[in-house]
Amino acid sequence: MEKCLKPEGKVIFMECVILAAGEGKRMRPLTATRPKVMIPLVNRPMADHLVCAARDAGITEFVFVVGYREQEVRQYFGDGSGLGVSIRYVTQRHQRGTADALRAVEDMVSGWFLLLNGDMVIRSQDIAGIIKNKALRMGLFHSDHPEDFGVVTLEGETVTSLQEKSDQPRSNLINAGVYYLSEEIFTDLRSVAASSRGEYELTEALADMIKEGRMAGHPLSFWLDVGYPWDLLDANAALLKELTPVSEGIIEEGVHLSGMVSTGKGTVIKSGTYIEGPCIIGDNCRIGPHAYIRGATAIGPRCHIGHSTEIKNSLIMEDTRIPHFNYIGDSVVGRECNFGAGTKVANLRHDHRPVLVRGRNTRRMKLGAIIGDGVRLGINCSVNVGSVIGSGAIVAPHSLVEGCIDGKTFIR
Repeated sequence: MEKCLKPEGKVIFMECVILAAGEGKRMRPLTATRPKVMIPLVNRPMADHLVCAARDAGITEFVFVVGYREQEVRQYFGDGSGLGVSIRYVTQRHQRGTADALRAVEDMVSGWFLLLNGDMVIRSQDIAGIIKNKALRMGLFHSDHPEDFGVVTLEGETVTSLQEKSDQPRSNLINAGVYYLSEEIFTDLRSVAASSRGEYELTEALADMIKEGRMAGHPLSFWLDVGYPWDLLDANAALLKELTPVSEGIIEEGVHLSGMVSTGKGTVIKSGTYIEGPCIIGDNCRIGPHAYIRGATAIGPRCHIGHSTEIKNSLIMEDTRIPHFNYIGDSVVGRECNFGAGTKVANLRHDHRPVLVRGRNTRRMKLGAIIGDGVRLGINCSVNVGSVIGSGAIVAPHSLVEGCIDGKTFIR
C-alpha cells in the first residue's frame, strides 16, 4: 500500500493519541485477519489517512494504543519516519473500553493532547480548528441518524449534556470521537467505574467536565464513521474524490479512461478496457482485456480483473482475482479471493427497499456483499444482496449464496 507524502508546514509540539486496540467485531469478517484500523481505504489503511490528517494540521508526535493483531499496525507504521512523524506504541492487553485505553498512555503524554478514535475519516482543517486554542473541546457532527451515536446538546459553544445511544435523541449533534484534552483527564480517569458491559468508558470521565461547563463543542465540516463494513464504501468514495491521479502503469492502445484514474507501478491495463473515475488501481495489477471499471472503485495491489468483468463502487483488496465474466457492485472484497467465471454479486432488492445485513438496516439502496479474505467461489455462482461470506469459505460451482456464511465453510 502507498503511504501519503510528507508535507511541509507549521509544526505543533503536542501528542496525538490514536485509539487502535480494538478488533471491531461489527466489521467482521474483515477484521478476522486484521485490526479494524488497518482495513484499506483508497489502498491505504484507514489509520494512515487519520495520521496524515493530523500531520497536515501540524502534529508530528503520535502515540498509538494497540492491542488486537497489533503487529500489523507496528509493521506498517514503524517509527513513523516514512510519514514524516514520530510514532510510539503502548499495548492495551485487554480491550476494556476507551477510558482503559487512555489510561495506558498517561506516562507518554504531557500537557495538552489530541485524542482520536481510530475508525473515522476527518479533515486536517477541522483538527487544526480544534487545537487552535488551549481549551477542552469535543468534535461534533450533525447526523441524520443520531440514535446510533452519543448525542450532545449545546448552549452557545458549551456542551451541556452527552447522552449515550438512545431511541429518543435530544438533538442531531453527535460526539465524533475527536477530543482536545489536558493531562487533568488522567485524574478523572481514576474514578471511572466499569459499565454494565464491563468496560471503562471515556464519556464517564468527561461527565464532570461537562457538568461544570468546561467542555466546548467544535462542529466538524466533514466526518465519516466507519462502524460497519458497508460504511467503507462511503468513506472510500469520499476519499477518492480527493484523489490526485498518477499514471505509472502501462496503458495499452484501445483503453478509455474517463475522469480521475490512478494506476500503480507495474500495472497493465489491456486493450478494450473502459475505466470511469474516480478510481485507483494499485501496483502490479492486470486489468482487462475488455473490463469495465466504474467510479468509486479501489483495486488493491496485485489484483487481476479480467475479460468482460464489471466492477462498480467497490473496494477490492490485494491479491484478489476476478478474471472472467464477473459482476461485482457496491461490495467489499477481502484479499486473496478468487471468483470463478460467471460469478455475479447482486446489489439491488427487487422491492427497492434498503438492504439488510444480519437484520440491520444499512440505509443503502444498493449493497452487494461483504466478503472476507481468502474466499473462493466456483463458476456461475450467484451472491445475493447483503450477503456476508466469512474468510476462507469455499463455494462450489453454480451455488446460490445468501445471508451470513461463517468462515471456512464449504457450500455445495
